Amino acid sequence: MKKKILGVLASILILGYSQSFAHCQIPCGIYHDDLRFHLIEENIETIEKSMVAIQELSKSKDPLALNQIVRWIDNKEKHAEKIQNILWQYFFTQRVKPVDPKNAKAYKHYLKKLELINRINFLAMKSKQSVDTNITKEMKKLLKEFEKLYYEDKKHKH
Repeated sequence: MKKKILGVLASILILGYSQSFAHCQIPCGIYHDDLRFHLIEENIETIEKSMVAIQELSKSKDPLALNQIVRWIDNKEKHAEKIQNILWQYFFTQRVKPVDPKNAKAYKHYLKKLELINRINFLAMKSKQSVDTNITKEMKKLLKEFEKLYYEDKKHKH
């Protein structure tokens, strides 16, 4: 497993971050779900760290602090967008497959996954507008819920 993750990380460095996480959208069968969950979690932590830094630096009147605040804001925005890209380009588009509504249990499970993707995405957007770390705490909670539900599907191939 560590070799797989290291291989994916090497690919990221070689191909560039944005290309690697848009994924190819052809049925290549190469998916690293665990890595995607880890990356979302890491991005949430980065947003939270940015929020705390912005709050702390805002207490200062030093012009350098203002410069650093701008940099932390930019960092927070970029990491929120990374979360949104992984959620929509990877999970929504490719990994959470539509289910026949006639299969009530499977359809309910499917709708719950879509709801969680949307709620996390919404909070990623809200994190761009705020420095309230309650947003990141809620994102972490919802991500864990989505991850658990995602892996409950016994038919899901990894």
